[in-house]
Formats: sequence, structure tokens, C-alpha cells
Amino acid sequence: MLKRTPIPLIVLAAAAILGACGGADPESSSAAATEAPALAIVGATVIDGSGAEPVPDATVVVRDGRIESVGPAAEIEVPADAEVLDAAGKTLVPGLINAHGHVGATLGLEGGHYSRDNVLRHLGLYASYGVTTVVSLGGDEPAGVEVRDEQDTPSLDRARLYVAGPVVTGDTPGAALEMVNGNAAMGVDFIKIRVDDNLGSTRKMTPDVYGAVIERAHELGLPVAAHLFYLEDAHGLLDADVDFIVHSVRDREVDETLAARLVEADVCYSPTLTREVSTFVYESEPEFFSDPFFLASAEPAVLEVLRAPESMVRYRESASAQRYKEALAQAQENLGALSDAGVTIAMGTDTGPPARFQGYFEHMELGLMAESGMSPMEILVASTGDAARCAGLEGVGTIEPGNWADLILLSADPLEGVENLRAIESVWIAGNEVSSVSARSSRPSS
Repeated sequence: MLKRTPIPLIVLAAAAILGACGGADPESSSAAATEAPALAIVGATVIDGSGAEPVPDATVVVRDGRIESVGPAAEIEVPADAEVLDAAGKTLVPGLINAHGHVGATLGLEGGHYSRDNVLRHLGLYASYGVTTVVSLGGDEPAGVEVRDEQDTPSLDRARLYVAGPVVTGDTPGAALEMVNGNAAMGVDFIKIRVDDNLGSTRKMTPDVYGAVIERAHELGLPVAAHLFYLEDAHGLLDADVDFIVHSVRDREVDETLAARLVEADVCYSPTLTREVSTFVYESEPEFFSDPFFLASAEPAVLEVLRAPESMVRYRESASAQRYKEALAQAQENLGALSDAGVTIAMGTDTGPPARFQGYFEHMELGLMAESGMSPMEILVASTGDAARCAGLEGVGTIEPGNWADLILLSADPLEGVENLRAIESVWIAGNEVSSVSARSSRPSS
């Protein structure tokens, strides 16, 4: 999890040398050595990600990558050394958190290309759409752990990453526990399991196996995120003390008992509605293939393959694709019911595998959540503050002093409709402005 950034030893040493040499006041020399110039974002309406009422005409002061102060302009002093960004008439929200994605393996429409460069490329793509933190739940390799370990810095300029390592599998407790121990040794943040038979085509992890996995993971201090499909398995996983359900129940309507159990156990639910969309949407050319917001990052070669008639036929003739199309409707109905019952929802998409487009699909997910009955404020909180809490992340998700300055500046009010989260003026990670899709789409074509 995120930790507070200590003052670098080299800075402390420099301050000590200056103090010993005299000439300058020790206190002022120390302050100059430890304080970087500030950024002050002034005039925006701040929606802080906690569910609190928006704060109009606010000031947010950022220093050393973190939020130093935030509040109404009348209450917050702008430091004399601050670079001032006039954001009057705009809205400032926390960077979005994808509580279920995948990073590093896909190149074009192929998997199996995990590398450091690909991890960084994917994190840059997420960031360009305002997704400033990604919880990667499966397929992670040591290069991803290394990238994660480098992110606790004020110079960060791409999305943050948390990892689960390989998805834990096994037909016996012993085989599965060997994977748990291996993942823990690699330094993962989560353990991910799959309790699903892929519409009856594969063997499902049994309760004795996933029970052993959850028990061992908890001994190691690691939370367990579970992929599922069936209502019965949701109850079984709660019996085993699972920490996070990271797909929708899709086989039938959820019951009141499940909602009550999720609330009582404080177990979050990540619907990943766009996962379902990706299984069938390419049976014809999707509308979003002409959306400039999508095209700003789309690879023409990938679109060409998905537009091919033979590709569309494969999707149309796939029995599983048609079954998942039905499952999407059930998933949306269940999301609405669980949200209304007070279950904590965390935005997640399962993006990262081929044709599940990182960044764009997160915004598609927000629209599907709205169709499911969630309000714009509920969706924003599920994609920021609650997503951070559900994943156990510190220092991100809300605009408050001490947190990293991972921010999106918008030209429209997202509480008037989640589609306004696409109105990105700029994206900031640790107070550093990064290239956004809005910047890409405004560049002249070469």
C-alpha cells in the first residue's frame, strides 16, 4: 500500500551542512532545502471523492506531489512561491481508480507480451483517460512489481499500479497454496482466485480449495479478490471470508440475503460490466469506433482486424458471446439492487486483455453503471474514494491533505451526468500534468 514519502536523506544532509556553515538562518535554510515550489489550483469546484458536497471556488495547494491544503478560497492561503492555475468555471475531481484491470500482457490483439515497457505503456494509456490508479488482478510478473515499487515519488507521471501476480488455481489445496506462497514471495498486494466454470466448459475451484487459499492469504496479510459468476458461489465465498468480489453475479437475481451479508461483512462488489460487453460487441461494428474520445488512442491495425467480416461472424456465432450478452442485463439489474441496498461498489472493468480497451472502457463502465440506476455522485465515489477503500489503498482516491495530487480537471460538471467525466481539461499525477486524450485529440494530424 502507499506510504508517506519521507524527506530524502540527501536533503536532510544538505540542510545540516548549511546550518553548520552559518551565514544563513538555520531555520530558513532548512525550509528552503525541504520545500519544493507549490502548485495552487484556484477557482474550481472541488468534488473530493468522499461523497461530501462539492466546494465551489476552492483552492487546492500541491507540494512535493501531495495535497498540502484544500478548501474554500477564502480559507486557503496561496503560498508566495506557488505556480497558480486559474481553474474558475471548471470542476476538479480525484483521478479515477480501476479496482479491477490487467496490465502488461497485451500488444495489439495478442496476449503473452508481458514486459516492463508494456506495463509502462499501459499505465500511460490509463492515465491519459484520467484513470490514475489501476489494481491489476492477475497475470502480473516481477517487472510489474518493480514498476509498483518505483511509484512512491513526487516525480510520477503515469498511473499507479498494484498487483496480484498470477491468478491462483489448483484442483487441490496443496497445489493452490504453492501458488499463494509463490505470489507472496514475489511481493504482491492481493491474491486473486477464479471461482467460475466458464459457462460449464471448465472445472470450478471447489470450496475446500478456495477456503484454504483465503485462510493462507490472510495469514500472510494479503486480501483475496474473487472472480465469480454464480449467486451460490458468492455465498460460499462469503462463508470463507473473502475480501472482495470482483465480477457481477450474473446467473440470476441477487437475493436480499446476499446484499445484507455484503454490507455486514463490509465486502465490496466490483461489477465489471464492460467485461460482458467485450464478449459480444464486435459482432458488428461498435458505435464507439467512430467516437473521437476512443479514436484518440485506438490502434488502426486493431480496428481493421475487428472490422473484418470473418471476425464479426465469429462473435455472432459464438454461443458464449450470446450468453454473456444476456448476462450483462442481469449484471446491471443486480448492480442496481445491491447499490440500493447499501453495498459498497468499486468501479472495475477487467480491461487489459485483447479488445478490452484500457482507459476508454472505464468511461464506458461509468455509463453502464448509470444505466443500472446509480447516481452520478454514487458513480464518482465508487470510482475514487470507495474504490481506494475497497482495494485497501492509502494516499489516493480523495482530495484531502496528505494524499497524492492525482487529479482530473474537467470543463463540465460530472454530477450533471457521468459522460462529463470525458470533458478532460488536464490530468495530474503527483501534481505532474500528464498527456491526456484531450491533448492528443487536439493535436494537428501529421
